[in-house]
Amino acid sequence: MSVLKTNQMNGRTSRPLEVTEVGFGGAGLGNLFRDVPDTDAQATLQAAYDNGVRHFDTAPQYGLGISERRTGEAVNRFGRENVTISTKAGRLLEDCPPEEKEDLPFVGIPDMKIIYDYSYDGIMRSHEDSLKRLNVDYVDVLLAHDVGDMFTFGDRERADATIRQLFDEGGFKALQELKESKQVAAIGAGVNEWEVCETLLKEGEFDCFLLAGRYTLLEQEPLNSFFPLCEKRDVGIILGGAFNSGILATGPVEGALFQYSPASEEILERTRKIQAVCNAHDVALPQAALQFTLLHPAVKVLIPGAMAPLEVEMNMTLFDTEVPQSLWSDLKSEGLLRADAPTGKAEN
Repeated sequence: MSVLKTNQMNGRTSRPLEVTEVGFGGAGLGNLFRDVPDTDAQATLQAAYDNGVRHFDTAPQYGLGISERRTGEAVNRFGRENVTISTKAGRLLEDCPPEEKEDLPFVGIPDMKIIYDYSYDGIMRSHEDSLKRLNVDYVDVLLAHDVGDMFTFGDRERADATIRQLFDEGGFKALQELKESKQVAAIGAGVNEWEVCETLLKEGEFDCFLLAGRYTLLEQEPLNSFFPLCEKRDVGIILGGAFNSGILATGPVEGALFQYSPASEEILERTRKIQAVCNAHDVALPQAALQFTLLHPAVKVLIPGAMAPLEVEMNMTLFDTEVPQSLWSDLKSEGLLRADAPTGKAEN
C-alpha cells in the first residue's frame, strides 16, 4: 500500500478533516460513456484504497445514483472511519417513464430524471437521498453541484438564477445548518468554472471548492484572483480534470480531447511543446500534469478518475518519482507555464 501525504482542508471545518492528497473521482463508476460491471467497479475502488487513497468523491448525477451506491458498498467494506467522502447536492433524482429521461453521457442508468433544486428543501432532500444511496450516516464534504455553471445550464441567465436560488431560497442556509450540526464537516460547491467559485466565495463562507479542470498545465487562469483569494480566506481546492478531459493523458494525438471536445490546433501545438520539454527531462506528460496541480498550496486533494484497477495503478505510478525542478523552470522560460505558478522549492 502506498502512503500518501494528507492535508487539512482548512481550519474552519466542523470537525477535523484530513484528506489524502490523491483521492478518487467517482464519475466513471457511474458508467460514464460505457458500462462498468459492478465487480469491476468494486475492484477499481479496492485498488484505490489499497494504494493509499482515502478520499472518495461522488455525486447523485454520476449514473443517476449508480456511483454513490457503488462508493457506499466499498466504504462499508473499508470501514467508514477510514475514509472521507465528498458528494454533491442540488440535483434531485425522480423516477420517470423511459421517454422522459435526459440525454446523459452515462449508460445503463435507471429510468429517472434530474430536478435541479438549490433551495433549502432541495439541498436537505438531496443530502438525505445521498446518505441512503451511500448507506452511511454522514458525509464529510457536501458541495452544491454545478450551481452557476455555464457548462451545465448553457447561458448566463439560467446559470445565475441558480446562484440566486442558493442564496435567496435557503440553499446556502441549509449547507450552513448541516455544517453547524456537524452532519457534514465542510461545505462548498463543485463546478467547472473558477469564476463561479470566486462569485460564490464573495457571497458566503465556503470551506472548499471542487474545480473540474481550469488549473492544469494548459490553464492557469485561477492564479489571476481566485487562488490568491482562496489562500487569503483559507479555502481548500479539490481538483479534478487534471488531464483537461484527455489531452494531457494521451498527448497531442489525433482526436485528443480538450474540455470534452476535439482539441484545437492551437491546443495541440501547445501540448506538443510541453511534451517536448517533458521528454527532454525523461518525464511522462501525464506525470507532469498530475504532479503540477498539487504544487499549489490551495490544492488539498487531486481526484483523478478510473474505471478499472489498471487505471488506478497507472495513475498512482505517476507519483512514484518527483518531477525535477528543472522541468518547471524550462516550461516557464519557454513561456509554456505562467511565471507565478507555484512549482515547489526553487522559488518558494
